[in-house]
Amino acid sequence: MTPEEFRRAGYAVVDWVADYWATLAERPVTSQDPPGTVAAGLPAGPPTRGEPIEAVLADLDRLVAPGLTHWQHPGFFGFFPANTSGPSVLGDVVSAGLGVQGMLWATGPACTELETVLLDWLADLLDLPARFRSAGSGGGVIQDSASSATLVATLIAVHRAGGGRWRQAGVDNRYRVYTSTEGHSSVEKAARIAGLGADRVCLIAVDPVTRAMSPTALRAAIEADRAAGAVPALVVATVGTTSTTAVDPLPEIGPICAELGVFLHVDAAYAGAAAVCPELRFGHAGLEYADSYCFDPHKWLLTGFDCDAFWVADAGELVEALTVLPEYLRNAATDSGAVIDYRDWQVPLGRRFRALKLWFVLRWYGVEGLREHIRRGVALAAGFADRVRADERFELVADHPYALVCFRLRGPDGPNERLLAAVNATGRIYLTHTRVAGRHTLRLAVGAPQTTQTHVDKAWDLISHTADSLSN
Repeated sequence: MTPEEFRRAGYAVVDWVADYWATLAERPVTSQDPPGTVAAGLPAGPPTRGEPIEAVLADLDRLVAPGLTHWQHPGFFGFFPANTSGPSVLGDVVSAGLGVQGMLWATGPACTELETVLLDWLADLLDLPARFRSAGSGGGVIQDSASSATLVATLIAVHRAGGGRWRQAGVDNRYRVYTSTEGHSSVEKAARIAGLGADRVCLIAVDPVTRAMSPTALRAAIEADRAAGAVPALVVATVGTTSTTAVDPLPEIGPICAELGVFLHVDAAYAGAAAVCPELRFGHAGLEYADSYCFDPHKWLLTGFDCDAFWVADAGELVEALTVLPEYLRNAATDSGAVIDYRDWQVPLGRRFRALKLWFVLRWYGVEGLREHIRRGVALAAGFADRVRADERFELVADHPYALVCFRLRGPDGPNERLLAAVNATGRIYLTHTRVAGRHTLRLAVGAPQTTQTHVDKAWDLISHTADSLSN
């Protein structure tokens, strides 16, 4: 493909994406086709001769788009949002076009330095503790997801707990990891990948009302493990749990970790974005105790997947845990010690120029634009919660400090399961569910960029009328 051919095809692709966004509200949120439809529509093998871009785009329309769940749809209220935006897409285009491999400072100086500065910008924007800034002993890096951030935090914690011995000797069964019963599944997965095993993850009870980790139960578990000869290595606290967006009490958890010498990682994958608004920083109280922290701009900050912002208070400890330097990677800049090589801050060696899309987003929207986006989502969710609260058939199951509302029909699980299935079958909106205190609970998460008050009102009307029809 020559530059001129790329230019022509690129215009056509941008037009296709813009048309897709413009028509999203007219599409079903989820695919209406049975499993196997897309696979059955594909040929048995690749074309013998190359095809024009028009043929590819025609198949996007005919085959791919109808087989999608449309995460940017204004009626998408499932899971957590996975925002993208025009500036983010354009930043990704530039990143792909440059094709930079940013594993070392030497392989992409601007790739490294832009990322370092952007993570400092974000730390300022979220008002994170000073110890996470690159000017001191800490610093930030972009991971692919909060799951990878948790894995890296686990590796640092085991490195610290074992005095560095695990680098050569590996891990043993003495190390323990702690998170709440509401903690993300990535904590267990990280423990398994790190060689600890799922049995070494201790799930801490939560407050039955707030659904947040109990500091008393955490202390008791750590002290019991120490008394039994185990080595408590890591506590993962959550700001905005997946099921209900509960906030673990860092002002109480932090001092326990500091006193007992346990690494504290704070997972704010979803809710961290809310801290761009000063009034929504309540979840960060006590964050000064954290050894590492992460949130996902790709969830609620208009930056396309994948983009997790991860900070550590001690970058030297991180590098010591992960660095491997073969001869073929040695270079003058690395040997000088004056640069950051982000290959030492993550599991894989290679890395792409993710910072560009984040830079485009920050430049396009600015601080006030990002705050407006977050505040709109919180307000829309609060309005939906008011509708639920005013209807005696329904109940709110948990607080809604951000933009997720957990609710259900009063009574047994069966009607709630049927309500969820019936609503989603319409293709007009998409909800997901969880279990809170063992009860089937519906989740409505606001955050798609095109979602407005009208879409939330229509979602409530559909849920309400569907509940009526099921009861009749």
